[in-house]
Amino acid sequence: MSDDNRELGVELGDLGDELESQEYPISQDELLEEYGDNEIGAGEETSTLRELLEPLNEDEYEDYGEVEQAIMNMVGDSAIGRKNYSDRTPPAAGEDRQDEGAPEQEGQREQESF
Repeated sequence: MSDDNRELGVELGDLGDELESQEYPISQDELLEEYGDNEIGAGEETSTLRELLEPLNEDEYEDYGEVEQAIMNMVGDSAIGRKNYSDRTPPAAGEDRQDEGAPEQEGQREQESF
């Protein structure tokens, strides 16, 4: 399976290709009739497309991007991976992170700024 069908912890599999090649616009009823039973992996959990999109009660999807965004909005926290993890941002003021190797932990040296 290609990385093209995996985004932000969500595994669409062949469904991603099928949805991309679908003619749009398409009603939610037609979309769920055709693809509703397809499973979508999100971390350790799987859900059907129907379970994810049916609660939205959308009339129509204009393009694949709208369908993909709806899926991403509806997957659970299991797709996130490590919560509160970022290798790019320092802790916010008042945030208490206990990550290994964090500044001010015993055995850590200060880095020199250039």
